[in-house]
Amino acid sequence: MVGQKSKGKQKIQGEGRYGRYKSKKSYRMVFVKTPGGRTTTHYKKKKPSAAKCASCGAKLSGISRERPYKMQNMPKSSKKAERPFGGYYCSKCARKEIKKEARK
Repeated sequence: MVGQKSKGKQKIQGEGRYGRYKSKKSYRMVFVKTPGGRTTTHYKKKKPSAAKCASCGAKLSGISRERPYKMQNMPKSSKKAERPFGGYYCSKCARKEIKKEARK
């Protein structure tokens, strides 16, 4: 229309509610307060699911649930449990596996 300004960019048809690529379920919305007092929306990737035991499927304790680019900068002790089979078996299954190895 003549003499009227449009408010922001026009969305492309089929962009979804929140934008072109960020409307997927793999992103989560984070509300950030700017220094000017406005609240803006940032989109961050969701955390991956927790690591599971190879034999019983229980959640592994002592293993952080982060994306690979954050895991790179973490110390080795926070990436896996510091025991034999740590990061692969839970403590109960690791105990069983060690006993099985000793009995052979």
